[in-house]
Amino acid sequence: MSLTRQGRHYLAIGMLQWLVDWGVMVGLSHLGLPIEPSNVAGRVSGAALGFWLNGRITFAGSETAIGRRQFMRFAMMWVLTTVISTWSLGAINRAVGLKWAWLAKPAVELVLGAAGFLLSRHWVYRR
Repeated sequence: MSLTRQGRHYLAIGMLQWLVDWGVMVGLSHLGLPIEPSNVAGRVSGAALGFWLNGRITFAGSETAIGRRQFMRFAMMWVLTTVISTWSLGAINRAVGLKWAWLAKPAVELVLGAAGFLLSRHWVYRR
């Protein structure tokens, strides 16, 4: 499976994940929930969609699988990236305000998404 094909699929699925994630985070924080739990709720929403789609489409192949082992790896990666994302957005919110945190989320998630691609390709979905 080519790196270019995987990259295209990962980007398309990632954009869908991000829209779900961002929409949940903004919606909940707009309703008054603090940014940190709003961000976690958004990331859970996007992750549930992304694990399955990336396993079935992006990284599907004879050397990959979607099972308990892959889910545990994904969960470890997700927890680490969620801690980084949530800490970053909380710091931005405290420093310059909620609207800046909303605007910063795409940049934070883009950086974490690049790391997630490499980890997914070489570790998460491997048999």
